[in-house]
Amino acid sequence: MLELEQSKLELQAYKKKLDEMSVSLDLVNVKNKIEELDAKVASEEFWNDAENSGKVLKEIKQLKDKVDNYNNLVQEYEDIETLIEMGIEENDDEIIKEVSSSLKEFINDYEELRTRTLLSGEYDGNNAIISLHAGAGGTESCDWVSMLLRMYTRWADDKGYKIETLDYLDGEEAGVKSVTIQINGENAYGYLKSEKGVHRLVRISPFDSSGRRHTSFASMDVLPEIDDDIDLEINDEDIKIDTYRASGAGGQHINKTDSAVRITHIPTGVVVQCQNERSQHKNKDRAMKMLKAKLYEIRRQEQMAKMEGIRGEVKEIGWGSQIRSYVMHPYSMVKDHRTNAETGNVQSVMDGKIDLFINAYLQWLAL
Repeated sequence: MLELEQSKLELQAYKKKLDEMSVSLDLVNVKNKIEELDAKVASEEFWNDAENSGKVLKEIKQLKDKVDNYNNLVQEYEDIETLIEMGIEENDDEIIKEVSSSLKEFINDYEELRTRTLLSGEYDGNNAIISLHAGAGGTESCDWVSMLLRMYTRWADDKGYKIETLDYLDGEEAGVKSVTIQINGENAYGYLKSEKGVHRLVRISPFDSSGRRHTSFASMDVLPEIDDDIDLEINDEDIKIDTYRASGAGGQHINKTDSAVRITHIPTGVVVQCQNERSQHKNKDRAMKMLKAKLYEIRRQEQMAKMEGIRGEVKEIGWGSQIRSYVMHPYSMVKDHRTNAETGNVQSVMDGKIDLFINAYLQWLAL
């Protein structure tokens, strides 16, 4: 029963890790907070404010999920512990396979929950608004944007997140010149903030009849969807609003009315646009929320730069500024230049398997 003894030692190594996780999750205060919010829900006046009650119920669910996820992990640990003892006592070879499978699943669940404990930012739990823009490389880069769009869409689908296309501009010959989508789901921004930056692709070009190797670039911007009540005032005289006819991927309304809206924030030069909604009014509201998120992020970065005594630099979408490289020729490798996380399975990454890089980034931030 050497295999079971080894599994027992491997499992026992996680006992201390589970205790440490309980502390990092702050479960004692989480449970107290749940009781406090449950008391609010029980009060007669709670349902008078529908907007606030919705926020409270959402917070309760998130807190209870945190407790339940940890308790489920502890239960997994105890079940495997019991199974190992049964196997050793009964000298049953069949249990070895079950223990091996259960232990692997437990470790995966532990790592997933441990990653969630790293999501402690103010807006990490929010939906994410991501924008992809083609950089140096012309048609090649537009095709690269379409590949990245597929990658993030696949990743979101695997997580069970919902996707909305807010703005879409086709490339002149192929691919996508720029696209903005919103990914809706718990912790979407917390995970995807790792993807902000310039992504570099090296491959044999499908658009080059000579079969030469090309390098393409695309930039990824990530913002959290934020509430309307955020403390950020935008003066009417500081914005310019343009309307235009929607184009590209969308619904049946596309190309029928001037419903798309572009808002320019004159003091900063920030431009946002939305064409997904059926009415100009709804597109304007959506674009204003995007503008608020963008301006809030700028303000946050300026405050961080001031605290650190530095000024952040705006990087060009091209050589020397990439956060990650995707090499398809002359060898296969995807490497993140911040964390040094890498894999040789490029196709898997392009199919949305990017958790390796997300987890490595969150751990790198926590150092």
